[in-house]
Amino acid sequence: MPSRQQMLQELKLAPRWVRKQHSSGAAALSGVAASSGAEPETGAVKGVRVTPVQHGADAARLEHIAGLSLAELAADVADCTACRLCRSRKLAVPGVGDPEADWLFVGEAPGAEEDARGEPFVGQAGRLLDNMLRALGLSRERQVYIANVLKCRPPNNRTPEPAEALACQPYLSRQIELIAPRIIVALGKSAATLLLGEESSIASLRGRVHRYRDVPLVVTYHPAYLLRSLPDKAKAWEDLLLAKRVVAGG
Repeated sequence: MPSRQQMLQELKLAPRWVRKQHSSGAAALSGVAASSGAEPETGAVKGVRVTPVQHGADAARLEHIAGLSLAELAADVADCTACRLCRSRKLAVPGVGDPEADWLFVGEAPGAEEDARGEPFVGQAGRLLDNMLRALGLSRERQVYIANVLKCRPPNNRTPEPAEALACQPYLSRQIELIAPRIIVALGKSAATLLLGEESSIASLRGRVHRYRDVPLVVTYHPAYLLRSLPDKAKAWEDLLLAKRVVAGG
């Protein structure tokens, strides 16, 4: 297994990604602002607040999803027809990882490789994410769960539409409830918008701890964006270190 320094060099981040010493507990988060996110049932996409009836699912569907286990949820996602993406997908992509993970990473939507394999973040962006996890001493098999806002690929990898995100929202909400992570890392604007119920730039959301219900949430850049913007990798590393301090502080 490559050393951490070799991994950072592979990511073209050495020596900029050098971990600083931080105190643990509340002192490690001094000066970090916390903002409260909207309840998932009243969250917003594109700045529009919605009620459960507007989630693209009736009360019976919401009740059904609320009672699913992770394995049952994956099977239910595979059969889902709540939005039109079911007609163009190859495979649904419910999520993957440790069901008792401390870390939950939430991205935007599956891409072409994910759609073909039924697993999130398996393309080039996924390899970058795996490298970042290894630099933290994590892996998608241990203490990490990875999911997306959308469980099906949008055609041509376009941005998720509000109705599509809202149709998938009950699944993501149930995953968070079942996994009960100690930290959620929102990868990119779409994930942050859905989870926080507000539409803001990544730059304005980074560097502070938000909350989704009772779970701390940190916003950072999507790995696909980082592949196009190498200088922002260092900022993403700062965000992951912030998330790590939150987990360490309990």
